[in-house]
Amino acid sequence: MSVAEELRKLQQLREAGAINDDEFALAKEKLLNKPPPIDAGAGEQAQLAINGPAAVDQQTRQWAMFLHLSLLAGFLVPFAGLLVPIVIWQLKKEELPGIDAHGKIAVNWIISAILYAVVCILLVFVIVGIPLLIALGTVGIIFPIVGGINANNGKVWRYPLSITFLK
Repeated sequence: MSVAEELRKLQQLREAGAINDDEFALAKEKLLNKPPPIDAGAGEQAQLAINGPAAVDQQTRQWAMFLHLSLLAGFLVPFAGLLVPIVIWQLKKEELPGIDAHGKIAVNWIISAILYAVVCILLVFVIVGIPLLIALGTVGIIFPIVGGINANNGKVWRYPLSITFLK
């Protein structure tokens, strides 16, 4: 329904006595000052364009935090901690350019952690691999949490011990 049609309906309600002049003026003011409707197909991009850079920054922070914390999904569902961060990164990097740096950091950590795990498993036969696996599991929990907190604060935090494969 267009604004003109809604104004006609308000006028008819006022003429019929259903609303008084004050109510008419208030409803008219709300109608004239409301933001234009967003096409349902336009989605998140249109909403971000209307709300401006602050909304883009907030969305980037939120998705970056989800990306880092999704590394922990592997502790609940096998391989989810490997796949979910990559999926989030690939889906959101075009829409929110700030996500790209966080995605590369997460993927670098995933590859590094896999390499460290393989080395630790080989070192299990020398006994030193068991404490190293425990340490790797501990930092595998701590690093994504710290990365998620920093991402939510608008900072890009590079995981210590992470080998840079993607720049």
